[in-house]
Amino acid sequence: MSIFSSPRFLPRVMAADAISCAATGAVQLGLTDALARQTGLPAALLTGTGVFLLAYAALAAWMARRPVPPRRLIGLVVAGNLAWAAGGVALLASGLVAQTALGVAWVLAQVVVVIALADLQWMGLRATRPARGRMAAA
Repeated sequence: MSIFSSPRFLPRVMAADAISCAATGAVQLGLTDALARQTGLPAALLTGTGVFLLAYAALAAWMARRPVPPRRLIGLVVAGNLAWAAGGVALLASGLVAQTALGVAWVLAQVVVVIALADLQWMGLRATRPARGRMAAA
């Protein structure tokens, strides 16, 4: 049995996702103005994504506490994490925001973390997928 197929692997990854999102969301909401000045990112963007991250953290924490991980929902989380990463890269590449070096680092840190989480979630889903089409031994 690999670490990825452990029954607690996906709940632990979802708990890590919840913690990272709660921390990031809290920082973005609690320090919006200072973070906007230091990063060059718009305060409205930091506030909107901060609220989203806190709401998502609550959902991820709920998934982490389930006795059986909600596989389809975690599959959507993987897609959402990849979309978040793509959005971060697109924001940096677009030139629409005059972010500082700290702003680039803030966005890239989120990109790296969500890609790592999506990868772990995907590996956990693959390792624990139910067997299909197997016939009972006669």
